[in-house]
Order: sequence, then structure tokens, then C-alpha cells
Amino acid sequence: MSLGKKVYLGIDVGSVSTNFVLFDPKRPPTDGVVWKKYLRTCGAPLETLKAGLAAIEEEGRWDILGVGTTGSGRELAGAMLNADVVKNEITAHAMAALCQNPHVSTIVEIGGQDSKLIVLRDGVVVDFAMNTVCAAGTGSFLDQQASRIGIPVEEFGPLALQSNHPVRIAGRCTVFAESDMIHKQQLGHKTSDILAGLCQAMVRNYLSNVAKGKDLKPPVFFQGGVAANVGMQRFLSDTLELPIHIPRDYDVMGAIGIAQIAKETLELKGKPSRFAGLEILHSEFVNESYVCQRCPNQCEIVEIWREGIFLASWGSRCGQPGGKR
Repeated sequence: MSLGKKVYLGIDVGSVSTNFVLFDPKRPPTDGVVWKKYLRTCGAPLETLKAGLAAIEEEGRWDILGVGTTGSGRELAGAMLNADVVKNEITAHAMAALCQNPHVSTIVEIGGQDSKLIVLRDGVVVDFAMNTVCAAGTGSFLDQQASRIGIPVEEFGPLALQSNHPVRIAGRCTVFAESDMIHKQQLGHKTSDILAGLCQAMVRNYLSNVAKGKDLKPPVFFQGGVAANVGMQRFLSDTLELPIHIPRDYDVMGAIGIAQIAKETLELKGKPSRFAGLEILHSEFVNESYVCQRCPNQCEIVEIWREGIFLASWGSRCGQPGGKR
């Protein structure tokens, strides 16, 4: 007996946000998202995962055919949910874009805490780069500066587009960029010109650091939360001298991609999902970390337990099994 609409669940666990997507396999890939949820991770991925699953349970009755997890917290989420597929975010973002346009050649993804570039040729990822070291080229920096100036982040992009003379902001470092913006404000530059200058600085930073030496060809997809900023859209397109495509669900493309990978994987294997079910909402999960002393490597091990039962561990470089607490 069916429990409801048949869907695949994709979860992208990031350092800033955790995104949930329910994907209807009977719909076209460009219109397959029937439900999505954005939650702040707030340094508590286990609690955030439970909150997302609770929201799914409250929204309606779904028949979840398979589950995939991606993002920096994919291993933790995969172990907790007994996911069918656990893949990195490069693979997930590429899959989501290719399902919308099989000819996509460049994916620019700028999220809250990191940024990525994915280069594809003939539907295959041939190169990629990530920036996870400095926040100067990420959405969190835009949020911070919008808050400091006293404007809602939703107004950031439209205000930047009102600029006629963007000022030059030093964008290679968050500290230098902020001090440069304060200096420009003290000199009397208009807020719109400063915001436009910041957008230009972010684009320059991205192209000189993440995309350095890469051959960027159209079609270009712009994904991630920062893609909502129309100022960033405009200045990225102008700098590349290429049209930019913003997918409808630009903010959850990682979750969409991993849901589609789960679908293809299970259909290929012809096996039912391993998903533990929404019943795990009523279970107690504990994650622990420690430095392993069983060999000279002294690996930092992370383990996850459910109701006192060991589920999984990662971090070991020598292959020592977990569950030894």
C-alpha cells in the first residue's frame, strides 16, 4: 500500500545551511522539486537533520523511494539516515545542472561559506576548484556587510544596480575589504556605489582565485544562495562577457542533484531503498570524536551511535574499524 506521492529525498548538509529536497521522478527534471526546506545548521547537524525530517513528516504523507546526502556533513547524514547514496557536492551540483541542460559547460556555485567552480565538457566533469579558506568570496561576507551598513540583504542587489560609478574595493581579504568599505563611506561615496564595488570585488576574487587558469565557456550556470543577488548576477555576466543562467531552484541544487543520483543508482541496481524511515525522529543519536591511539597515525575519528548501537565512523587512515568506545 502506497503511503503517498512517490519521491526521492536529497539532503545537502553544509556548514551554514542544510537543504532538504523532495524530488518527483515522474516530473521533468526542471520541475521535479515538489518540496524544499532551508535550515540553518548552526553547528548542530544532527538536530538540524531531525528538524528537516520532522518538517517532511508534518507537510504531508510521502513515499520516500530513496535518499542521498551530500555536502560537508554528508557522511554524518548518510550514517544517520542509512542513505542509499553519499557523494561529494561537486558531483551533486554537476548532476543537477546537467539534468536541466545537458550542454552546460561551466557551473559557478557561491554558497554561504565556500565557493566552487565546476568545468564540464560533453556532460563530464573535467576540472573543478573550491575555496574553503577565506570568506571574502562567499555569501556570509555579503550578509555581514549588508548588516553593518544597515540594509536587508534582499535589498543588496537592487541597490548595487542603481550605481553609476562603482568604487573599487579590495576584495581579496575580508578584513581589508571591510576597512576599505568603511574608508569609502567616510569619504562620502554613495551606498549603491559601495555595494556595486563589493559585488565587483567578489567577482574579481572568485575569478582570480577559484577560476584562475580555467577555461570558462557557455552555457554558464550560477548556483548557490548568492545567485539570488541580482548585483552579483549582473557583474559576473559583465566580467565574463557571457550570459548567466540562474536555475529556478538555484539555492538547493546540491540537494536536487543528490536526489537524482539516488534515483539513478537505485533504478540501476533494481533494489529497494535502505532508508531508515522517518521513525528515526524518535531515536536518540550521539556523535563522538576522539584521537585514535591504536597506531602511530593518531587519526581524529568521528563516530555516530543510535540508541547505543554503533552505526558508522570516519577519519581513519589505516582502516581500523570504529565502534570501540
